[in-house]
Order: sequence, then structure tokens, then C-alpha cells
Amino acid sequence: MTDESWTVALVRQSDVAFARQVAMKAMTAIGASAIKKTKFVTAVSEIARNAVIYGHGGAITFRVVGIGLHRSVVGECTDRGPGIADMQLALKDGYTTGSGLGLGLSGARRLVDRFDIISSAESGTTVTLESAAR
Repeated sequence: MTDESWTVALVRQSDVAFARQVAMKAMTAIGASAIKKTKFVTAVSEIARNAVIYGHGGAITFRVVGIGLHRSVVGECTDRGPGIADMQLALKDGYTTGSGLGLGLSGARRLVDRFDIISSAESGTTVTLESAAR
């Protein structure tokens, strides 16, 4: 187990780009393949953008977990927003509350090895993403 971790505040759109860079750094640290890096960074971009636009800001923390060849990166993104009223609908392809294509949450879920989401009106939304090196 390692204790490598990085946290990025998500306040403005430029923070999303920085989160992408840090996600890439974390995936590089575990020796991830190019395709795994691209998928994870894309998922992080979607989730971080949602935190900024819909979640009134927040933060994303990346941790390297595991040992040797079994390492992965866990990204945990939290926001202070109103939560997601209908999780099943929000995770459906094509659903959007904005002007996008509606692939943010559902697309991010498909790009990573583990995707968990917890949301409530009282505490906002927390999305956990995990991707192994291979």
C-alpha cells in the first residue's frame, strides 16, 4: 500500500483541466497503459466538470492503492450541490439537465473499473472512480 495522494479544489472550469493533469500523473505513477490513462482522465473530466457546474464546487482527491502489479488509482469527487434527485434517470444514457449530450455520468461509469455514487440534498454528491493499471 502506498500513501500517494493528490487533492484538487474544483471551483472554476480551469480546475477541471488541472484535475485531468493530476489524474494523468496518478495513473502514470502506477504504470497504467495509455488506454487506461485516457479512459480514467476522461471519466475524471466528466465528474469534475459536473461538480463545478451542477455541484457548486467541491474537490477531487486521488489516491494510489494496492501493491506491486495490483495498484490502482481511486478518485473521490465531492461537491456541495443539491444532490441528484433521480439517480436512475441521471445514470441513463442521453439524460441531461443542461445542454450536453447526456453521457457524463453514464459515460464515466463505463470508462472505469469501479464507479460508485452517493447523493443527497443534505450532503451533495460523492463519486468514486477507480482504475487499475491494466
